[in-house]
Amino acid sequence: MQNRDLKYWVALKWVEGVGNVGYKALLTAFGTPQKVFASPLSMIKAVPGIGEQTAHQIKHFSDWEKVEKELDCAKRTGVSIVTSQDSLYPPHLACIYDPPAYLYVKGCMKEDDVNVAFVGSRAASTHGLFTTERLCRELALQGVTIVSGMARGIDSAAHRGALTGRGRTIAVLGCGLDIVYPPENEKLLSQIVANGAVISEFPFGTRPNAPNFPARNRIISGISLGVVVVEAGEKSGSLITARIALEQGREVFAVPGSIDASGSRGTNKLIKQGAKLIENIDDILEEILPQARRIPVSVKAEPSGDNAVNRREKREPAPDKALTENEKAIWQSLSQKPVHIDEIIASTGRMAPEVLSGLLNLELKGVIEQKPGKMYVRKEL
Repeated sequence: MQNRDLKYWVALKWVEGVGNVGYKALLTAFGTPQKVFASPLSMIKAVPGIGEQTAHQIKHFSDWEKVEKELDCAKRTGVSIVTSQDSLYPPHLACIYDPPAYLYVKGCMKEDDVNVAFVGSRAASTHGLFTTERLCRELALQGVTIVSGMARGIDSAAHRGALTGRGRTIAVLGCGLDIVYPPENEKLLSQIVANGAVISEFPFGTRPNAPNFPARNRIISGISLGVVVVEAGEKSGSLITARIALEQGREVFAVPGSIDASGSRGTNKLIKQGAKLIENIDDILEEILPQARRIPVSVKAEPSGDNAVNRREKREPAPDKALTENEKAIWQSLSQKPVHIDEIIASTGRMAPEVLSGLLNLELKGVIEQKPGKMYVRKEL
């Protein structure tokens, strides 16, 4: 998106009284922020939730120089501004009650990410850290993208586990992307940028103040299919994230802990309230896979006779937009005879995490099937 368009997105967010819900209503009414600013006062104040005072603030917005400085800072620091109308905007996040109008992104967002969030105590035990890293590493090896908040303790362990599994990870910050918090995670932040993305809804210069974190947590759960809580006290902020996740219709999981450990009281309470107890990644995968949206693949009439099977093996899914380029390449390497994952990696020439992610998404879309022994086949359509 051109800077001349982005400036209206940023400006509208900065208008006093708009907020995320109001912004969503304005986009529904007018289509784009530029059209909001160009519309007459009477039409703006007629939008539900806006009112006369906020409409006047929109029509009299004058801080365009500050907006231009924000866009210049993004350009200098290699930060993208991904709006809710961009294809890279997380689709599940767009469906929550109060989605951010845009995200500041450093790194790479992908349309086909299957996200699972991990949250928990900042003062985690050695066992909690080890368990988190192991689960996240194993999920990353299956092509799942790990989401967390880059805080001390469980969050940092989640990101490290994903990186160890050579997978993707996304850190959601409660401050501007020009601020490293906590400061000791500077190296980790760079690694996340190189293997995923660091994102925030907050402008540059925003400090990591306490009110920002509940807002950040709704994004952590909002972009994910499920939230895993590891070690949380009875008043932990992670329990707030779990509650938000439930409100958003996400799956909630909890790793059980000792009944004598104060850091396990929150997670054990979640399990008593209905959160799924986690012992291994299969407990997570069997819940999130049915939740992923399946993209239909068109079915064409098949020829009859001896060549029917061969023709079916060569058929490509349509429409083309149903699959990403990575998924198409993987699909082309398969047939209705089982193919081992090592052969798929070799034939596509792609990195293992990229192939694993693509295979997982193709399974979710219902066009391939995994057989025992890491063998994959095309499904009959």
